[in-house]
Amino acid sequence: MRIRSALTVLTIVLAGLVAGTGTGTAAPSTATATGSPYCGITWGSAEKTAGALSSAPLVDVRTGRHDCYDRVVFEFAGPVNGYAVGYGETWTEGEGLALSPYTAGDALLRVSLRAPAYDDAHVGTVPYRVGEHAANVLRYATLRDVVFGGSFEGYTTFAVGVRARLPFRAFVLAGPGTHSRIVLDVAHQWQE
Repeated sequence: MRIRSALTVLTIVLAGLVAGTGTGTAAPSTATATGSPYCGITWGSAEKTAGALSSAPLVDVRTGRHDCYDRVVFEFAGPVNGYAVGYGETWTEGEGLALSPYTAGDALLRVSLRAPAYDDAHVGTVPYRVGEHAANVLRYATLRDVVFGGSFEGYTTFAVGVRARLPFRAFVLAGPGTHSRIVLDVAHQWQE
């Protein structure tokens, strides 16, 4: 008797599943479920690293708004190509203080630049103190904050607050002149 009851229940469940697939309520295909990439962006949100340590100091931090992404530019007085950027808690250089309580945004990008923010005489080359906001990102679609985390033993840290965990890319540009730039772009959204 138990076997017959179990078979009856199983038959009803299977009949319901088969009937559901014939009504046009089947799950959408992977292509439609995920949508197409936003503005063709396929960057992803995994950590990105490149380059080596440099002694060329950081001299400027600026931001920009674009149609599909927001940008942070770190400019150096000389050739620099080293960075590590990824989502997660950001700590001040040398002190180990968490920056998340002081950084606006629902997600935090940890930016470690492999170059100092001071010159050969150990004089700061940017006007920010640890914990200060380095840019005004009012009216930006994605960026919420850029906070200076300090510079210690040749490494410089920033916490970049963003609206959500979104795709990003980081790359190096030469110039202007003998300067170089590390660029961080964060997409406005994942997909169309």
